[in-house]
Amino acid sequence: MTSVESVVAACGEAAAAGAPSIGEASGDVIDQALRGLAGRLRERAAPVLAANAADVAQGERAGLGQGLIDRLRLDEARLADMAGQLELLASAPYPPAEVLVRDLPGGLALTERRVPVGVVGANFEARPNVTVDVASQLLKSRNAGVLRTGAAALGSATALFDEVITPALSAAGLDPGALQLVRSTDRAGAQALVSQPDRIPLVILRGSGETTRLLAAQAARCGVRTLAHADGGGVLYLDQAADLGLARELITASLDRLGVCNRLNLLLIAAAAWDELLPVALGALEDLGVRAELPPHDHPLGYEWALSEGREATVTVSPADGPAAAARLANDVTSGLAAAIVTADPAAAGEFLGAYRGTGAFWNASTRLLDGFKLRGVPETGINVDHVPGPRGPVTFTDLCLRQYVVRPRDA
Repeated sequence: MTSVESVVAACGEAAAAGAPSIGEASGDVIDQALRGLAGRLRERAAPVLAANAADVAQGERAGLGQGLIDRLRLDEARLADMAGQLELLASAPYPPAEVLVRDLPGGLALTERRVPVGVVGANFEARPNVTVDVASQLLKSRNAGVLRTGAAALGSATALFDEVITPALSAAGLDPGALQLVRSTDRAGAQALVSQPDRIPLVILRGSGETTRLLAAQAARCGVRTLAHADGGGVLYLDQAADLGLARELITASLDRLGVCNRLNLLLIAAAAWDELLPVALGALEDLGVRAELPPHDHPLGYEWALSEGREATVTVSPADGPAAAARLANDVTSGLAAAIVTADPAAAGEFLGAYRGTGAFWNASTRLLDGFKLRGVPETGINVDHVPGPRGPVTFTDLCLRQYVVRPRDA
């Protein structure tokens, strides 16, 4: 076993030892711990921000692109948002632990029970806020966890664990070892995380691109299940019946941050209204300092600009032959994360929404809404775009469980 494999294995064993403390805790205790996390985020902001400033400075020296630096940076406003989300999560109701499915012959009853997974792994890009998002979701779902982030954010994640997460668990009377951070910059730690089915049977994979797909493939070979978020990129279609002011407004709203997965990436414009709508789109992009990549294109139509170092401030613009054609194009050339139509015509909207097969479909709204907190009111562990049964779209604490059927005497 290599050094980093030993580190991950030790984290898995410590989390497994602490799992009963989380799994058997009452909802009140779990919510107390979450409120403790929020409180400590505010109280210990100074050391967290100092660690993050060091990460950002190192990232800038290493030449990280604008989008990656945006993901990496924390400030007082972002910490305040994180604390507020934790408090909302603490007040979110728990799903019923057990529900009656139906009565069975012979005086028996069938119930369906929610059971924690046990230990859940998470591998995510250099976004310090995700450390808290994932840890809080695991805690609310009564799962232990092993978290690993990119080397660029390890200092920030370490500070968040040492100053916020671990002390809050201890203060609530929970085993602080239930949530672990892989404290290694070795990239092989990601492979180790998805290769230990006995210790870590489920791993959340956040991050875009080929690396995440390769990790998911390795996990499958090792018998580890994954919830993977490999690609992003929002699509916005301007229909010929689009309100011009709203079109401009939504383009602007969809590009408030360039380094996130649900930002505007592909702007489709009704071919029948191209001459009218294109100047509106170009004006909005120009005001934002974002370059329009116009036809003919020398790249795939769904190319994800958020991951293109140094070229994040780019949007692909292309014509589409109507709402259904735009939706099919979004299906075919993008990850299927999210797509939106801007139109005043309900028939056009229905055609678009009916043809799109991605995780989030929007009418006169920005794809930036495809986010666990904005959409569901709680933080997310990631956004699953798999075309298979199971949690899809923003994955939250309600999804991180196993289903168990229980048969017992009806009157028991």
